Amino acid sequence: DSTISTLAESPVKFGLLYVGTDDGNLWVSKNGGGSWEIINGELPPNRWISSVFASSHEEATVFVSLNGYRKDEFKTYLYESNDYGKTWKSIKGDLPESVANVIIQDPVNADLLYAGLDHGTYISLDRGITWHFFNKLLNVASYDMLVHPRENELVVGTHGRSVFVADIK
Repeated sequence: DSTISTLAESPVKFGLLYVGTDDGNLWVSKNGGGSWEIINGELPPNRWISSVFASSHEEATVFVSLNGYRKDEFKTYLYESNDYGKTWKSIKGDLPESVANVIIQDPVNADLLYAGLDHGTYISLDRGITWHFFNKLLNVASYDMLVHPRENELVVGTHGRSVFVADIK
């Protein structure tokens, strides 16, 4: 049986929901959960959906990270869809091979992405083509993150090293 591992609600469209599971399934509901459509057809199969993030810039855009721990696999899986998950493109860019735990989009700049990998936090200024190690944080596994809406600070939850806050103004 699968377990829901991640959930995202669109900040742009009321009732637009995404749910990812630990057996690699990803679902979208456009009516507040009244009905669901599976959207993981083009994604690597049977990988844990570690995060899903609905864009605050474009209604149909969603980001997803997957991991292959269950297959003893440590590749980087980051994807973007601009059509509610019907099609996907990799946004791994030049990231090193490391398990991806989370991906988010900046609430102000649509081209600015943040990714939490097992070996640190990375940023992309060009929507996932090139990535840069965010050296203001320790080189530790980043499991969750958000941009604080009022303070415009990146808040990163790590494995074993607490929570870090970085000014990204």
